[in-house]
Amino acid sequence: MTRAARALINLSSLRHNLSVAKKHTPEARQLAIIKANGYGHGIEEVAQALSAADAFGVACLEEALCLREAGIKQPIVLLEGVMYADDLPLVREHHLQLVVHQIEQVEMLENSPGVPIPVWLKVDTGMHRLGILPGEAPAIYQRLVEASAVASPVRLMTHLANADDRRDDTTMRQIYLFTPIASSLHTETSIANSAGILGWPASHSEWVRPGIMLYGVSPFLGSTAANHDLKPVMTLQSEVIAINKHQRGDHIGYGGTWRCPETMPVGVVAIGYGDGYPRHALSGTPILVNGKRTQVIGRVSMDMLCVDLRGCPGTHIGDPVVLWGEGLPVEEVAEKAATIAYELLCKITSRVNFEYLD
Repeated sequence: MTRAARALINLSSLRHNLSVAKKHTPEARQLAIIKANGYGHGIEEVAQALSAADAFGVACLEEALCLREAGIKQPIVLLEGVMYADDLPLVREHHLQLVVHQIEQVEMLENSPGVPIPVWLKVDTGMHRLGILPGEAPAIYQRLVEASAVASPVRLMTHLANADDRRDDTTMRQIYLFTPIASSLHTETSIANSAGILGWPASHSEWVRPGIMLYGVSPFLGSTAANHDLKPVMTLQSEVIAINKHQRGDHIGYGGTWRCPETMPVGVVAIGYGDGYPRHALSGTPILVNGKRTQVIGRVSMDMLCVDLRGCPGTHIGDPVVLWGEGLPVEEVAEKAATIAYELLCKITSRVNFEYLD
C-alpha cells in the first residue's frame, strides 16, 4: 500500500497556462522554463505536455541531457551556460544552446573550434546576478559574432529583478536600458519572464520566458493564479489517519505551541516536512478537509500534521485532505509559511507519489 501523500499533476492545466502566455504575447515565441525538475512537477512529463512550446529553458547540462534522453526534440537553452570546455562536445552532440554571461565563457568558445553553437548573450540591466555590463555588451556581442564556434544569430536576453511588483519602476528602467542596446545590434531578444508577460507589455519581444505562470501560480505580489486566468497544476493531497477528541487547554504537537481553546476534535494528516510540506507553516495555515477550509494547528512534524476539525463535522479516517492546489491557492500557503510558492512546489520529496492527469 502506498503512502497517502500524493501530488496530482494536471497536464491540461499546464497546457492552458501556456495558452495564457501565448494570448498575452501572440507575436512572441515561447521559451518555456522547466528547470528544477519542472518546478517540482517532473521535467520529462512537463516537457512532453508542453509540446507547443518553441523551446525549453533549463539551468544546467544535466537537465538538458535528461530531456534529450526522454526524446524531447525542441531547442533547449542552458540558462547558466557551461563553465568548462570539456562540456562543449556534449552541447554540440545534443544540439543545445548556451547563455553567455561571463567573459570567460566567451574566451572558451573562441578557443573551441567545432560545430557552431547557438548562443544568447545575457546583459545585466539591474538584476546584478549574471550578465555582461551594458556598456560592454556591444563589444562582447561582436566577439561572439566573429567566433567560428558560435552560430548565427547571436541573441540577447536580460532578466527582470522586480517585475513581481507592478508599483516598482525598476522594470521600466531595465527595459529602457536594454532596448537601445538591442536596437543597435539588430538581433532577437528576450526580456519578459512570467511577470513581464502578464504585467509589463513593454518587455514583450521576439522571445518570452514563461516560468512560474506555467504551473498555475501568480508571479505578482498580493494575487493568486485565478486573478490571471491561470489554473493550478499541482494539487498536493493526503488523508486523515486519526481523529482525536482533546480537552480545553490541551497542547497539540511538538513544543505544545497550540492550545485547544475548547473541547474539540483534532485530525491527524499523513504528510509532513519529510514529504516537502513546510515545517515553518504557522498554525492557521489553510487546509481543506473534505473540501471544507480549516487550519493547520501546532508544529508540522516529519510525517504528520494536525488539523482543526471543529468546522468539519462528519469527518472520518481516510477522508481526503488538500494541502494546496485545486480549491486552495498555493500562494496562500506560501504566505503563511513566510516563503514563496516556487519553494513549496520545488521541495516535494521523492516519497510523495506523483499521479499525472490529462
